[in-house]
Amino acid sequence: MTSKKKEKYDLIIEAALKVFAEHGYHRSQVSKIAKAAGVADGTIYLYFKRKEDILISLLQEKLGELVAKFHANIEETTSAKEALRKVCEIHYTELENNVDLAFVTQIELRQSSLELRREIGKAVKPYITLIEQLLIRGVEEKVFRADLDVKLTRLLIFGAMDEVVTSWLISSRKYSLSAQVEGTVNFFLQGIRA
Repeated sequence: MTSKKKEKYDLIIEAALKVFAEHGYHRSQVSKIAKAAGVADGTIYLYFKRKEDILISLLQEKLGELVAKFHANIEETTSAKEALRKVCEIHYTELENNVDLAFVTQIELRQSSLELRREIGKAVKPYITLIEQLLIRGVEEKVFRADLDVKLTRLLIFGAMDEVVTSWLISSRKYSLSAQVEGTVNFFLQGIRA
């Protein structure tokens, strides 16, 4: 993709994020996304076949950026416990700083079709895999229980963080999401420590 095409693509993705967060995925028309991006309606179709493709690409881009940020930060950590704390901190801080992304990932995605949910699952998989790798690292470091069910625990950790973000949104963001990191991580570590 040329730099000019990439620039338009990014504009469309950012506009879609705002429109989906403001109006909800199902009530968002491609024309609203085009208007927010400052492009003609037809331009959207040069990049995406349908609205679902915009949402899928948006999630792949945004979750990909998040996972890249996790990887960059956990490479600098000295233990699995510290890495888990860093993942939780980034998760909460990034969504607190990007409320539109929080709304789309937490609220809108739960109302999607089965086909869309499958695609969303593919976008989320690298994140789940990262958590699994951290858990395996902790078992190998002997800081997490040797009998830990890694596959179940990765889902419990992801699901718990997911629920904390959803509750924060439902409460109209009356408190700091990033202030929940210590309590969340301490809860996880109580259950999985060796």
